[in-house]
Amino acid sequence: MITFSEKQLKRWFEVACVWETISCAILFLIAMPIKYQFGYVLPMPFAGTFHGIWFSAYIILIFVTRKMYNWEDEDFIFYLIFAFIPFATLAVHKAIKDKKAAES
Repeated sequence: MITFSEKQLKRWFEVACVWETISCAILFLIAMPIKYQFGYVLPMPFAGTFHGIWFSAYIILIFVTRKMYNWEDEDFIFYLIFAFIPFATLAVHKAIKDKKAAES
């Protein structure tokens, strides 16, 4: 069984926050306009799958890292809801970075 350290899991969660936002931008700002403006559907499955992978990673990792970050229930629920709001996972990433900076 593969095991990851707390530091590795936190790093993967931070990466998932950023890439979920990037993949959402690719899907909404590139693939969907190409589909609906030009009728060219080829980018959609790739962009959709790419976004789905990072969205799923964010959801899984938020449950895994919840205790590591010592989030209160209210923060956890907000961060979980942010997964369903386009580009909001970047706010979670910023909150994590701000907390790290405050602790340093």
